[in-house]
Amino acid sequence: MTAELSRDEEIRRALETIFAADSEIYQTRGFQRRIGFGTRPALLIIDLANAWTRPGHNFTCDNMEVIIPANQQLLAAAREKNIPVIYTTTAYQDPTGPRADTGLWHMKIPVETLREGSPEAAIDERIAPMPDRGEQVIVKKRASAFHGTYLAGYLRAQRVDTVIITGVTMAGCVRHSAEDAIAEGFRPIVVREGVGDRVPGVVEWNLFDIDAKFGDVEPVERVLGYLGDLEAFSNE
Repeated sequence: MTAELSRDEEIRRALETIFAADSEIYQTRGFQRRIGFGTRPALLIIDLANAWTRPGHNFTCDNMEVIIPANQQLLAAAREKNIPVIYTTTAYQDPTGPRADTGLWHMKIPVETLREGSPEAAIDERIAPMPDRGEQVIVKKRASAFHGTYLAGYLRAQRVDTVIITGVTMAGCVRHSAEDAIAEGFRPIVVREGVGDRVPGVVEWNLFDIDAKFGDVEPVERVLGYLGDLEAFSNE
């Protein structure tokens, strides 16, 4: 454990040095602008299903002792203000067969356990969706929550202008969802404590890069403060 912490600390310090230099480059060229919070947010929780949140899976991610509580806090705040909550999971009807609905993704990653309806693809019960509140669970086939799904249309129908993004993985599904959110006209707010990945350093690097080019990275306390200041949404 000590060796692992030491390695993570070394990576973090190395990245801080890199970020300091890169921030100067970005700032002098007009990057790292702020997009800010809008007035009608939704909470988008990316792939916090058992295959990613529980130990012993090919897709297991680190730091769930921070990620799950952060998402629990955000869910409580979102539900109190009646804002839309959308979950995604990545799952397939036929992940490895001759008519695989993975595209060619199964040639790169171990999708064989990600079957629709399986326990692995189910949202972690610690942050379980509440269907009676209209909370959506989107089963996606690609990295982005927007690619080939009804997400953008659903958000527009709810008049959402801000997407608060959490989940995994930072280098894949979270990143691509943030990129597509801003491309579709939504303000992406990525919650620092609410996201994770499998590889040390990947989270920090992608948070830095997204904050420079695609959305705002904010600590959970600031996001909770923003939600707390909102008027509760009506059901009309």
